[in-house]
Amino acid sequence: MIFNLRRDGYCRGMIRRLLFGSLSAIALFTALPAAGQAQTFDQFVKATVLPGWKTQSGTQMAGLRLELAEGWKTYWRSPGEAGIPPSFSWEGSDNFGSVKIHWPTPKIYDLNGLETIGYKNSVVIPLEFTPRQPDQPITLDGSVNLGVCEDVCIPVNLKLTGVLSPQVTTPDSGIQAALDHRPTPAAMAGIGTVLCSVMPMQDGLRLTVRIPVAATGGTEKTVVELADPAVWVSEAKTTRAGDAIVAVSDLYPEPPEGYKLDPSLLRFTVFQEDRAIDIRGCQIG
Repeated sequence: MIFNLRRDGYCRGMIRRLLFGSLSAIALFTALPAAGQAQTFDQFVKATVLPGWKTQSGTQMAGLRLELAEGWKTYWRSPGEAGIPPSFSWEGSDNFGSVKIHWPTPKIYDLNGLETIGYKNSVVIPLEFTPRQPDQPITLDGSVNLGVCEDVCIPVNLKLTGVLSPQVTTPDSGIQAALDHRPTPAAMAGIGTVLCSVMPMQDGLRLTVRIPVAATGGTEKTVVELADPAVWVSEAKTTRAGDAIVAVSDLYPEPPEGYKLDPSLLRFTVFQEDRAIDIRGCQIG
């Protein structure tokens, strides 16, 4: 089922975009070197490409190791209310076909009263590359844009280079540990049918999702994601209703005219005391 969005207004989404545009500009100014100095971010974060191994399916598993200064953080793919989402470029790479990023389970932090989601001190992010020519090395020549934060947030651009050899078939322990630390897929976690309802608002859509998942104690949180970058997704308000979690989030597309929401493209991550669960799509009900 597809839902049409009525155009009325999207003030809150615009306010947020203007706010974070200003914050990014301030942070970028802070990160710029003085005249005559080389631009370096080593005092905040260092990036290393781990060459990894050739998998049984023929892809090349590698890893990006980020080492941050003490107390500094960087962001998950969905960074929260006050974060900068990571973005990668591999334009200069040779024998590069595609890449799949396997995000390890992040932590939830408070940054000056705003909730952020990411990693502190160090993290290995597994990268699974598909070569254009099987059995030939992949030469990486790319970059990643990251936000790194302590009391302030700074956007940084880091160069990523390396050669991935198809001759290596033994898994790297650091990359494997990060793969093992990913959120549990819904089927493996025993999640049943996930139900969604959508209600038009003056300036967007209100999404309510009901996820059948047993309580494990402690705080529970749901993150709602939509692949479309033209839609801002608000922080979900998560409550428990018996044997299910209920999460409510507002969606603000830009521009809103003619926008259609496909529930099968939604993604939900449930954070519980001792685990995280990855859920793809929902049914209207």
